[in-house]
Amino acid sequence: MKEGGETTDFLGFSTIRWEGGIDGAAVLLDQTLLPQEVREIRIGDLETMRDAIVRLAVRGAPAIGIAAAYGFVLGVRDRPPRDADPWRARVREVRERLASSRPTAVNLFHALDRMARLAARIAPEAPEARLATLLSEALAIHREDADLCERIGRHGATLIGDGDGILTHCNAGALATGGIGTALAGIYVAHRQGRRVRVWADETRPLWQGARLTAWELSRAGIDVTVLCDGAAAGLIASGRVKLVITGADRIAMNGDTANKVGTYGIAALAGLHEVPFYIAAPTTTFDPGTPGGASIPIEERDGEEVAGPLGIRVAPAAVRAWNPAFDVTPARLIAGFITEDGIVRPPYERTIRTLLASNPSAEQWARALFPPGGDRGGGNREKGNTHRPPP
Repeated sequence: MKEGGETTDFLGFSTIRWEGGIDGAAVLLDQTLLPQEVREIRIGDLETMRDAIVRLAVRGAPAIGIAAAYGFVLGVRDRPPRDADPWRARVREVRERLASSRPTAVNLFHALDRMARLAARIAPEAPEARLATLLSEALAIHREDADLCERIGRHGATLIGDGDGILTHCNAGALATGGIGTALAGIYVAHRQGRRVRVWADETRPLWQGARLTAWELSRAGIDVTVLCDGAAAGLIASGRVKLVITGADRIAMNGDTANKVGTYGIAALAGLHEVPFYIAAPTTTFDPGTPGGASIPIEERDGEEVAGPLGIRVAPAAVRAWNPAFDVTPARLIAGFITEDGIVRPPYERTIRTLLASNPSAEQWARALFPPGGDRGGGNREKGNTHRPPP
């Protein structure tokens, strides 16, 4: 059995897939090596999957959720207990271990909760039957994400005219999901429909996801893409060459405040200043019913060496500290709309987001199950250094 990546065959790569049966493994495209080297890694245990998530070999909120689902299967397979009580303890252990990998991307917790709730229901079953059921669920999560991406793409494409210039930040394409992406999905669909599109891709420091990843996958699809340094976005927007901005999201609060790759807030503010519509493309799984506003979103802080010594090249003096939040929060007032699989959601978000999620009742269910009142919104036992601190 080989599943995952079929919807991105036109790009010539698979971001993540499962190979084999219950004794199989997850196969990831190692994104830390792109674009210089295209290498897949085969992952057959929990800790290797967690490490792949932490070091960004797999990244992007939807893809992290899929990786977590496969990691869950690997984790309970590593040491499968024979009876129900040790099984439940192992399920909690695996969930907490994966939940501590990255605290901001809510899709991670959505997938883990879905897997954990299923694991609790099937506790009385035989070990092989339990693994088969969990693997089937992980594969379903993957297939569903691919379908969501296609639907997001169809809605996003309605915003794109022939010849439009579109600015995007970071990478929210096929490399970040189980399908054709979120922010890039509408671009792919518009291109498929014969429209000419010019994409401007912020390089997205400190890890250059725009220059390394967005530019790589768009160029493989034959789409006109130009990379610019993050600081050039203001001048580009002011020049009138950008008709709209589309980015992805890692967590969307119930009031519409949105966490995405650091630098997104600045782009949204500039777009608002110049009356260029700024859109977020994300599936409903990225909306968090348990987060009322942006102030409640935990912001991952990564190693400062990514800023001071990007790609292994030290650019700052050795004695200088670096602040490296992985995300920032864009206020809802700057967002023209959310492009989802169920359509484009527009203000007032306090009402329209709740209406959207009312058609996806599982969203409320997972929020209540995963985050009881007074519980930890940031994803279980977070490791030191993963949560937001003031700049040094």
